[in-house]
Amino acid sequence: MRTLMISILLLVGIVGVTPGTQKGDYLSDDEADQLREAQDPSQRIQTYLSFTQVRLDRIENFRNKPPDPDYDVGDYLNKQLDQYIRITDELKNSIQDHYDRHNDMRSGLKKFLEIGPKQLEQLRRIQQTPDPYTADYRKSLGDAVDDFNDALDGATKALSGQSKLLGELKREEKADALAAQEREKEEKKRAKEEKKLRKKEHRKGVPGAQDED
Repeated sequence: MRTLMISILLLVGIVGVTPGTQKGDYLSDDEADQLREAQDPSQRIQTYLSFTQVRLDRIENFRNKPPDPDYDVGDYLNKQLDQYIRITDELKNSIQDHYDRHNDMRSGLKKFLEIGPKQLEQLRRIQQTPDPYTADYRKSLGDAVDDFNDALDGATKALSGQSKLLGELKREEKADALAAQEREKEEKKRAKEEKKLRKKEHRKGVPGAQDED
């Protein structure tokens, strides 16, 4: 019984960390639900991007608040950046996973390369405009910039690779479809010719032709 319970606990642990299903402490319950619903690879990319934008908006809002002795704003900003980094890492892992499985996510990658640079610019603008709490989150901010820049580079390469691979697959599919159409035409043409031949033989009174008709 003890062995069985250990096995069950191990199984639960494994299931609990399955990519895409675990709710990290950096996601709200609502965000975890959104992520579970976003099964399409492109939709998943955009969902992660919406999460990172929420963190940036919070940072922009709180960094301009006056110091409050009852609230550690610097620590709050640092935690938001930590969440930003962890969500970015999840985004990179998702892109890599779907890329390895050849799942089409070109529309999501294009959206990422459209929106992503704006977020990177926002991060760099925060770097360039210090506030009373900068010392508390400076390192995390630098890590967030490097990590997101790396994600953008990966998305660029992934889009290039998918455009080439899936484009070739599309051409192969079209070629196979055309070949199938040609075979079907040949079959119909051959069947039509054989039918004409049988009728012709029947009219000539060829023995056995009536049985074949």
